[in-house]
Amino acid sequence: MSNKPFVFLTFDVEEFDMPLEYNQIISIDEQMQVGINGLNAIKPLLEKHFMQCTLFTTANFAQYFATDIKSLAHQHEIASHTFYHSKFDTKDLLLSRIELEKIIGKKVTGLRMPRLKKVAVQDVLNAGYAYDSSINPTYLPGRYNSLNLLKTIYNENGLTRVPTAVTPYFRIPLFWLAFKNVPYSLYLFWCKQCLKKYGYLSLYFHPWEFVDISKYRIPMYAKRYSKDVLLHRIYKLVDDLKNEAEFISINNFLLQNEALYNLVN
Repeated sequence: MSNKPFVFLTFDVEEFDMPLEYNQIISIDEQMQVGINGLNAIKPLLEKHFMQCTLFTTANFAQYFATDIKSLAHQHEIASHTFYHSKFDTKDLLLSRIELEKIIGKKVTGLRMPRLKKVAVQDVLNAGYAYDSSINPTYLPGRYNSLNLLKTIYNENGLTRVPTAVTPYFRIPLFWLAFKNVPYSLYLFWCKQCLKKYGYLSLYFHPWEFVDISKYRIPMYAKRYSKDVLLHRIYKLVDDLKNEAEFISINNFLLQNEALYNLVN
């Protein structure tokens, strides 16, 4: 096992439905097209030999683009982002896992809820998952207040919880919106701070960020830096971190640290 710290570079692979939140009609076909355009945009990054990412994928998206998702599963972990991004029923936890496993021919062990929606531990365990990465342990006005939750990986009633990265001292979130809106040098400093403090760094993005989404009526902070500018920025981030850390899927990291995190198989 490497002595380096680890980076969990994760992507929520999904239909682009954000405009619906802001009362802009967008057809399911267009949502899917923006989603696959984004996935195609980041594929050269995903194909780097040292990269092992976790792709939290809606079963709905995977059904549309089964060949792409199955191909990505050869190198990366495919985890569940439930069945649909815009709606949820508890039964979707199990149904999405079954559908994804059918498509990729591998076991699916991880879950991330769309928009990091709260989910009951027992419901996740009943659906057959080993870990959940639906926690951003910070405060985001209008979305969630999770300041009471642990910042590091922990076990809750038999379920491994994998929070997304926040800075050690002030819980500044290092998720996709920070990557777009914080000066790059400061963002990189915070990433390195987490690696040094915790030994790992959990980041998440969306493929659709990496195509032109300027025409959609979503907040400027959500569409700032898209397409080539953002692609350049994430390539730079990977280059700046690759000599200091190993890029690994969440599932493989947990399996290597099974005793420490009490991963449920």
